[in-house]
Amino acid sequence: MQTLTDKKSLRARLRRLRREHVNALPASMSALLFLRPPGAVAAVAGAGSVVGLYHAISGEAPTRSYAKWFAENDRRIALPWFAAVGAPMQFRAWNDPFADEGLETGPYGALQPSATAEELFPDVAFVPLVGFTAEGLRLGQGGGHYDRWLGANPGVMALGLAWDCQKVDSLPAEPHDMPLRAVITPTRLYGDI
Repeated sequence: MQTLTDKKSLRARLRRLRREHVNALPASMSALLFLRPPGAVAAVAGAGSVVGLYHAISGEAPTRSYAKWFAENDRRIALPWFAAVGAPMQFRAWNDPFADEGLETGPYGALQPSATAEELFPDVAFVPLVGFTAEGLRLGQGGGHYDRWLGANPGVMALGLAWDCQKVDSLPAEPHDMPLRAVITPTRLYGDI
């Protein structure tokens, strides 16, 4: 029970820090961040692969420019999709990362592909996070969707995108928490790719 309490208070603190950080970024600077994946990341998500991304919500590290770059460089893009609250997460095709056309609001309030979009199975999945450690531990939103999906798909390389302010020295971990292979921030790549 202590770990759940720790995670809840840690999430609240890290969300506040993330929000303050993003709000303090000058528009001219934020437009230059996360424009394209680092070379090592582009190499592991090679041409012809399926890249799972998330449609960023307020404060999260943005994925739109990565999606555009991957789409322009012969990768297919997939976004999480939920049939209903409590349903298992799937990934479905995001055919036009230059616009939100074809996306709809899902049961958790995030944009997702329509139910008729093709189901895809990512080779590499970018995972949203609230906090992370240099060793790849991740604190997510608390729903466990990505941990369950990654646990069921152990061959998928899980990567995080984050602001530098989201790095912490340690995180409470539970057996079901799935580590990330690497985390990309505007200033550094943590992990081994």
